Amino acid sequence: MDYLWTPWRFHYVSNIKSTDKCVFCIDPTDQMDEEKYILFRGKFNFVILNIFPYTSGHLLVVPYVHVANLTDCSLELSCEMMELAKVSKSAIDKAYHPDGFNLGMNLGRCAGAGVEHHLHLHVVPRWLGDSNFMSITGESRVLPETLTSTYQKLKQYFQ
Repeated sequence: MDYLWTPWRFHYVSNIKSTDKCVFCIDPTDQMDEEKYILFRGKFNFVILNIFPYTSGHLLVVPYVHVANLTDCSLELSCEMMELAKVSKSAIDKAYHPDGFNLGMNLGRCAGAGVEHHLHLHVVPRWLGDSNFMSITGESRVLPETLTSTYQKLKQYFQ
């Protein structure tokens, strides 16, 4: 049996609490952005690291309002979401120099949404060969840096 050591995840998994609270419904007065990996707060949306990233630099653009249906979003929210996706792509380009990107939403459980009741936009940097045997046959991801390192690397581009 192979073991993949991920000691940086212990803090997260040891603090998971059973709750019905939405993980994306954040307190606007909370000032713990670095601890929660929030890179930027806009008027209608915020940018946060994905704590279960596909690759290093995987970000989410999330509306403050708890909404599941894209068609229920205001024009202002939608426009800001796309602008923040552009800023996020630019930040990742500068910090990581990826070969490409996946940008998208999984709307509904059957579409792959892990959090299906609060829509969010994924900004995922991609590199040639990043889908190697570990992801395909081992059903595991190997990430070369901690979330804290990713946060510190990207935060400067969201000032």
